[in-house]
Amino acid sequence: MLENINLEIAKLNDIEGVLDLQKLYLVSNLSEEEKKSGFVTTPFSVEQLTYVINNEGLFIAKDNNKVIAYIFAESWDFFSQYPIFEYMISLFPKLEFLDFEINSTTSFQYGPICIDKKYRGKGLINLLFEFMRIHVVKKYTLSLTFINKTNIPSYRAHTEKLKWTDIGEFQFNDNNYYILAYNMNMPTLETA
Repeated sequence: MLENINLEIAKLNDIEGVLDLQKLYLVSNLSEEEKKSGFVTTPFSVEQLTYVINNEGLFIAKDNNKVIAYIFAESWDFFSQYPIFEYMISLFPKLEFLDFEINSTTSFQYGPICIDKKYRGKGLINLLFEFMRIHVVKKYTLSLTFINKTNIPSYRAHTEKLKWTDIGEFQFNDNNYYILAYNMNMPTLETA
């Protein structure tokens, strides 16, 4: 199934496809039952997607020219427009991961990631993550993200398949989150 998949740095003409995929899995559009399969929480506008694409911070997978997955990899400056990301930045001095100095200039915010459910469980997360990693490691060697504790499929995919490290947790707006870190110098195990 993955042999016809194209991995690309997103271009402006991909915005509509990214928005269509985002709409399918945005937490506010899902029932409680649908949320159990995973979700994304941050909605992005055309203007925001344009900025990220122009900065080469959005990576996509396509099947027959249809966007079936995306990963954001952008600076903390961009994400600080959202209060939850600003709060996470405030936690950096308390976090530890390997020998990294954790701050907003040496690391980047990874995610959200979204994969069409028809393509989940087939290794696409590894392929798309490795594609993104190869491009982003030129700018950043440390990746950080957070995952809502209710989003068990995402947590498992990152810690079990991609080998991210759980380095902490926090609470924000009555939700609980894991904080994960990844050394971008390390290829993902299944694709190395």
